[in-house]
Amino acid sequence: MTAEAWLPQGKEVKSAYIHVPFCFHKCHYCDFFSIAGAENHYESFVVQLVRELEYVGGQLDTLDTIFIGGGTPTIFEPQLFDKMLQAVSKCLPRSSQCEWTIEANPETVTYEKAECMVRNGVNRVSIGAQSFHPALLKSLERWHDPENVGKAVECVRSVGIQDINLDVIYAIPSQTMDQLLVDLEQSIALSPTHMSCYSLIYEPNTPLRTRLDRGEVQRVEHELEASMFSCVAEVLQHAGYAQYEISNFAKEGYECKHNISYWTNQAWWPFGPSASGHLSGRRWKNSPRLSEYLSADGLPPILDVETLDSDASAGESFMLGLRLIRGMERSWVESLLAQSNNEWRKGVIEQYIREGQLHWVDDHLALTCEGIRIADTVILALLMQDDEMTDTTEQKKL
Repeated sequence: MTAEAWLPQGKEVKSAYIHVPFCFHKCHYCDFFSIAGAENHYESFVVQLVRELEYVGGQLDTLDTIFIGGGTPTIFEPQLFDKMLQAVSKCLPRSSQCEWTIEANPETVTYEKAECMVRNGVNRVSIGAQSFHPALLKSLERWHDPENVGKAVECVRSVGIQDINLDVIYAIPSQTMDQLLVDLEQSIALSPTHMSCYSLIYEPNTPLRTRLDRGEVQRVEHELEASMFSCVAEVLQHAGYAQYEISNFAKEGYECKHNISYWTNQAWWPFGPSASGHLSGRRWKNSPRLSEYLSADGLPPILDVETLDSDASAGESFMLGLRLIRGMERSWVESLLAQSNNEWRKGVIEQYIREGQLHWVDDHLALTCEGIRIADTVILALLMQDDEMTDTTEQKKL
């Protein structure tokens, strides 16, 4: 099965995600589809991606955002890298203000590749810093020299790309608050326009999770992790980065448009193996098998197709929309409540407003400061119906 039947609806798509599945080394915390040591497949992958871009691009309307992620999209040698970017530029129609992001490993950024980026239209680069402490990087099995983060930023900026994100991970095993402060200080010193700061997650079926289950690493204590979360927000806001999403901070005007399209449940089209798409209430995922992708005739095979009913769709919208600090417009909230079974979410929202985790601000429903700290709990309650919580809410109404 492929996404062929949905291509006629491609005019609704305003974003594209392209997945490049290659890495030099598999980081132990990563659960994205990636392959190390597959250099012999680089060229055939780009050839197939070009075919896919040519096949789909003509059926899309102008795109507002493009995001090339991985894996390590900057892993290719310059000529092949340029071929990939040329195909994206040629095949995908872009609006005049299109935000085009590419993820980069610090070790793989060169001046020649940076020139390829800007020549083809890339205007935003996301660099994986994670930490500036070698011992913490080693704990994550992240292989790069911290000094190369600054070199990568300087290289990208020298060709005229000013919109630069740095990814930072905290709550790494053995990490102290002082080490986090150093990571934040060194990141800020590089003057990125955007910072994504994520608490380490021990994803199932990753080497890091296996090490955790074996007792070889220990989680940071919950209280320290909570303090680190507060520290990140305080330090970055003091440095002029507004928190616009739970884990994302930006200088004014530099919020990531592509990720906002995810959080507001917009439509996007996926390219490459394992890439996920969303269109007209339907979600699907391209097969995470490189061999199947390379041998596909036309579109890649897909799996995990899901069409949500109205109640589940509403829950998903709350799960995503409440991650935004500004919250969700009242009209959007009301329409989602109307499509929820028996409007049960209305009682849940009223309860969290009474208890201080949600509030209305400028006609938007948003998490309070307390709500942000327990965002997963609040969001989960709105994602799916909990009979016990619903019964309690109904009793309070009576």
